[in-house]
Amino acid sequence: MNTNLEVKKTPLWQDHVNLGARMVEFAGWSMPIQYKGVTEEHNNVRNNVGLFDVSHMGEIRFRGPKALETLEWLTTNHVAKLKANEAQYSLLPNDQGGLVDDVIVYCIKPNEDYLVCVNASNKDKDFSWFQKHNKGADITDESNYWAQIAIQGPKALELTDKVFKTEIKNFKPFQFLVSKWKNFSIIIATTGYTGEKGCEVFIEAIGASELWNELLAVGKEYQVLPIGLGARDTLRTEMKYSLYGHEIDDVINPYSAGLGWVIKPNEKDFFNKQSLLAQKANGLKFHLVAFKMKEKGIPRQGYKLFTLDGTEMGQVTSGTHSPSLNEPIGIGYVLSSIKEPGAEFFVDIRGRKVKAEVCKAPFVKTSL
Repeated sequence: MNTNLEVKKTPLWQDHVNLGARMVEFAGWSMPIQYKGVTEEHNNVRNNVGLFDVSHMGEIRFRGPKALETLEWLTTNHVAKLKANEAQYSLLPNDQGGLVDDVIVYCIKPNEDYLVCVNASNKDKDFSWFQKHNKGADITDESNYWAQIAIQGPKALELTDKVFKTEIKNFKPFQFLVSKWKNFSIIIATTGYTGEKGCEVFIEAIGASELWNELLAVGKEYQVLPIGLGARDTLRTEMKYSLYGHEIDDVINPYSAGLGWVIKPNEKDFFNKQSLLAQKANGLKFHLVAFKMKEKGIPRQGYKLFTLDGTEMGQVTSGTHSPSLNEPIGIGYVLSSIKEPGAEFFVDIRGRKVKAEVCKAPFVKTSL
């Protein structure tokens, strides 16, 4: 635990303890790493439905006549295309050619009201960045107001619609509904970090525990389980979803990370646009790939990657034993010349060079 700063607790902390979760520090928060075990929790999300406490995430509100202009300048995706109740994944470029963060922008009212969900570890940094480069929006940190529960899995939307009496199952991905549940303000968004069907529910923090327990109670018929950070990481790794501090950071060019699909240079101007485009135009030396091990060994973050002739070229950004495939998988940066599926290279696992092979992502087929 971090002894220098007080570890924060989400509104669901006591519920996790009551459920027997093993708690760890994550991004300054006391969070559940697992309840029954990573493999069981992972497989339950792939086959049934799981609940995740993601209340540690930050929520920052942009309001006023300059809200859209400010977000268009700060983010790489085209915010102006969003209609009410639509969301988009986006990036915050910095002045080094890397990223401040990756975010989701929710359009509550076009041109004048947006909610931006940011990573827990970056919340204060992001808020300062927003204020520094503000074009005149009213920017408010609402993180203490909201809790957030993710409901993920093939049966997730059945559970969601039963609890909230909605028709979220008919929504497309990245749509959302602003509503009330037992007099608590909620936002139900068809977003998530597992590759499965599902949604993320923002709810007033004071109502989070009541909702969490109702979802567990009603969800029994759908084989619901609470899910910890351990399974959250194996689920997103199987999808090759980027995690800030792993696949992306303040120096990695997002084009190298395969995130060019959320960079819209032809539609608009944005912060440090020319630097990002110049790096791409000059040729990207490294490329983020998914890979499987061809020999025994589990790749872990930070393990070095080598070409077959022994040249060091990059490192593992995320690696695990895949519960779905029952085999080791990883994500990492390799030379762009060997980014295609089938290309082989070595992973240095505790001084032993173990052969790996680039493969297509995602690693598994899902319900989404």
